[in-house]
Amino acid sequence: MAEAEEQETGSLEESTEESEEEESEEEPKLKYERLSNGVTEILQKDAASCMIVHDKFLALGTHYGKVYLLDVQGNITQKFDVVQVFGLYSGEEFHETFDCPIKIIAVHPHFVRSSCKQFVTGGKKLLLFERSWMNRWKSCVLHEGEGNIRSVKWRGHLIAWANNMGVKIFDITSKQRITNVPRDDVSLRPDMYPCSLCWKDNVTLIIGWGASVKICSVKERHASEMRDLPSRYVEIVSQFETEFYISGLAPLCDQLVVLSYVKEISEKTEREYCARPRLDIIQPLPETCEEISSDALTVRGFQENECRDYHLEYSEGESLFYIVSPRDVVVAKERDQDDHIDWLLEKKKYEEALMAAEISQRNIKRHKILDIGLAYINHLVERGEYDIAARKCQKILGKNAALWEYEVYKFKEIGQLKGFATLIREWPGDLYNNSVIVQAVRDHLKKDSQNKTLLKTLAELYTYDKNYGNALEIYLTLRHKDVFQLIHKHNLFSSIKDKIVLLMDFDSEKAVDMLLDNEDKISIKKVVEELEDRPELQHVYLHKLFKRDHHKGQRYHEKQISLYAEYDRPNLLPFLRDSTHCPLEKALEICQQRNFVEETVYLLSRMGNSRSALKMIMEELHDVDKAIEFAKEQDDGELWEDLILYSIDKPPFITGLLNNIGTHVDPILLIHRIKEGMEIPNLRDSLVKILQDYNLQILLREGCKKILVADSLSLLKKMHRTQMKGVLVDEENICESCLSPILPSDAAKPFSVVVFHCRHMFHKECLPVPSMNSAAQFCNICSAKNRGPGSAILEMKK
Repeated sequence: MAEAEEQETGSLEESTEESEEEESEEEPKLKYERLSNGVTEILQKDAASCMIVHDKFLALGTHYGKVYLLDVQGNITQKFDVVQVFGLYSGEEFHETFDCPIKIIAVHPHFVRSSCKQFVTGGKKLLLFERSWMNRWKSCVLHEGEGNIRSVKWRGHLIAWANNMGVKIFDITSKQRITNVPRDDVSLRPDMYPCSLCWKDNVTLIIGWGASVKICSVKERHASEMRDLPSRYVEIVSQFETEFYISGLAPLCDQLVVLSYVKEISEKTEREYCARPRLDIIQPLPETCEEISSDALTVRGFQENECRDYHLEYSEGESLFYIVSPRDVVVAKERDQDDHIDWLLEKKKYEEALMAAEISQRNIKRHKILDIGLAYINHLVERGEYDIAARKCQKILGKNAALWEYEVYKFKEIGQLKGFATLIREWPGDLYNNSVIVQAVRDHLKKDSQNKTLLKTLAELYTYDKNYGNALEIYLTLRHKDVFQLIHKHNLFSSIKDKIVLLMDFDSEKAVDMLLDNEDKISIKKVVEELEDRPELQHVYLHKLFKRDHHKGQRYHEKQISLYAEYDRPNLLPFLRDSTHCPLEKALEICQQRNFVEETVYLLSRMGNSRSALKMIMEELHDVDKAIEFAKEQDDGELWEDLILYSIDKPPFITGLLNNIGTHVDPILLIHRIKEGMEIPNLRDSLVKILQDYNLQILLREGCKKILVADSLSLLKKMHRTQMKGVLVDEENICESCLSPILPSDAAKPFSVVVFHCRHMFHKECLPVPSMNSAAQFCNICSAKNRGPGSAILEMKK
């Protein structure tokens, strides 16, 4: 969406061009248009703070305390300076002076009915105003004491509001609050990152706060569960985190439209800055979500906006979404079929555009099928795809003689009139005598046997005539890409058993894939036999077979050792590692003959001769790092001893050992064996490293000890605070000993109750008498289950 501060109106269709989707091939789900006319005039002098949407009009509130009534085009119809509740088409009004600022107001969804004259206001309190039978307005406090109320949504008989602590839902029918949903991220300031609420239907509330989204369902409680509980309860059916902070939510069928506030870090200054807000369509799942589309919106002044400055309002009937910011109002709507075709034409996907137009020809208004088809033909001609263009003419031009004449003339002008070949490919075979055409083509080939166009045409004629063997031979001679498709389509595997070498020479990768996918038709044994005289192709086939299944070609693993050694040495070692069927002695013999040191080392170690393998690394490769790595892998003390003995007269080896063996072997064993007076390169640095490693281990141990002590103390304090808290005892609790209610049914009777830290409760007379050795009482249940004693924390007497 391109920003134009000076323009009064402007389409926002360019949003996808400047957004992140300009590089992707995904079609946007929404199209955008800036709300102009009177809105532009208002926001040049004032700033939008809120908006409410109706099917017939809009109400826009500003920072200067004014309310504008607008039509859906953004034209101003009325203006108000005083906050009041009044009927647009009736004479009733309500005026009230409040003792504190009003943050939010919500009117009963059916306020026009005489029985529904109710509305609520939110500030420090949530006040419900309703008109009595004497036409007097009375108010009552629904909630207070948890900070400012900044969001209220009323749907049916349910009111949802958000304050500093969380979200509450109130049932206006039963006059009961039915739930409290606490906010997750308490580190965010509720005034800077306010809660977003929206009702999907009469019983589904969607909550967005910070980067968290919760979908709550209000359900009826079963009569057997009622007791003193509300008749309804709330269940969270979906909960997930988003990538950015949420500024607004709206339902779209079974998906969600989310307006997100984005902060990014500048690559140059490495400072955080306000980026363009995003409008995402997501598919909620029980514990996560799937992104369907995402658009970055360039609203005016986005660089200065905060999360609280953005709002998302929507019109349920028309799937219109209004993105409100202080300096701009943008309307997003679902794209129709004409928009879809526009996008396909813009991306030069003419064939898809033509198909979409044919499917939805009754619904499209701005496009014609013939115009799209002609544009498609022109596009193909411009790209030089003349054969494809000629094929499309038959479908697009139909029986329109004038258009056919024009297109034929155009092809003639550019010298690309290949009528015969195109007709053979495109016209149905029953339109002409196939055998006569075959004979005519063969006669022409006697004069020009290398004419590829005629050969390809003859192969197509053989295919129409179901003479697949001859067609296959021609395709293989031409090395035509459709040869594999022909084999699959007509199941010609019995015809290619003696042509495997030709197929492999043509395209070994496709040939191998085809042969392996059809093992039931051409066996592995048959393929290996056919390729016996071409060992390089035999290797390609067996290698791909081994990659698919390590065990299917086990009978050929011995043969593969030589093939890998000859044609693919880099994959020999991985093959030896993964194969459990190749003979190790044979492999060792081949590797030693060819002086393959790494493979020989691996085979020696696998055969248990680790000392010989280590000796070869040191004597053949002279690589101390690889020798140390090998010794680490084997984790054998004798190997370390051999490595030290071999390295003791080689200063570079000693340096490598000093730098690497500290965590596996005591460096003192090596240092004591160094001859006096021997010059060792970088000895000082190596010794310093050993000491630093030792000091690091000591520091780590001390740090772990400090953390352990601090955690223990913290948990002890937490346990102490927890045990100091009071415990609720009511008539629902029972004595864990006699299983009778812990409190007497007659409150006037005296009683004595003991409550332990483990929350088990007993009548005092049900507990055993403390012994003389220990006056402390312990919970019988926890002591019996070895959970710890849990001494008494509270004794209640009356």
